[in-house]
Amino acid sequence: MIERQRTKKLEIKLFNDHFQNFKRYGIPKAQLVIADIPYNVGNKAYGSNPSWYVGGDNKNGESELAGKSFFDTDKNFNVNEFFHFCSKLIIKEPKEKNTAGCMMVFCEFEQQFALIEIAKKHGFGNYINLVFRKNFSAQVLKANMRIVGNCEYGMVFYRNKLPKFRNNGKMIFNCIDWEKESKLDKIHPTQKPLGVLCKLINTFTDAGDVVIDPVAGSGSTLIAAYELGRISYGFEIKKDSFKSAQKMIEEYTAQRSLF
Repeated sequence: MIERQRTKKLEIKLFNDHFQNFKRYGIPKAQLVIADIPYNVGNKAYGSNPSWYVGGDNKNGESELAGKSFFDTDKNFNVNEFFHFCSKLIIKEPKEKNTAGCMMVFCEFEQQFALIEIAKKHGFGNYINLVFRKNFSAQVLKANMRIVGNCEYGMVFYRNKLPKFRNNGKMIFNCIDWEKESKLDKIHPTQKPLGVLCKLINTFTDAGDVVIDPVAGSGSTLIAAYELGRISYGFEIKKDSFKSAQKMIEEYTAQRSLF
């Protein structure tokens, strides 16, 4: 259940631009940068996902998605460049405890180890690994396997001080259930559930804080931040993705009055 936290009109803005150009928009620094970065897996992106086959059944043969990648930007996504700009997007390390900003990155399992080293080069010397547990698997069509993957992975990166942590003094396990929801239409192949995003945003920010998604995709991160009374900004360079995300954001926010 998502608890809506809104007391005043909030800014929610998606830019059809590259995150490198953030300065031209004069947006404030973020308490939390959250992103689902490209996995750079090329035409293996769909793997054994049912969408690889006609009607989701391998007996029907391969679909038009077979052998294709999710996005043409996957192959040239520069992770070092991404971390460099994210380091500029996050608030400076504060003197006070329990107020530091951080960045949360969804990633592939094998990607975690390289990301840890890259993050260090850009000032994020500490991390917390996250595992998201699903009650389904996209690998069910791998007939030669008996153990199939049902997890997604993520990393919380921070500089020196522990990031702002909000859970009423209680611990949160780093293995988190993957909460499905039907509030948002699926308009992006790697779109994350609203419940998962809300849990992360609620943990690392307070109402009124700024949340930025540099590779916004469907815009679901911005919607989750809006639901929780946070100010949100996103960047999406792909025109088609931007249009779809902007439409969903406008329709979703139109259904909820801002006070």
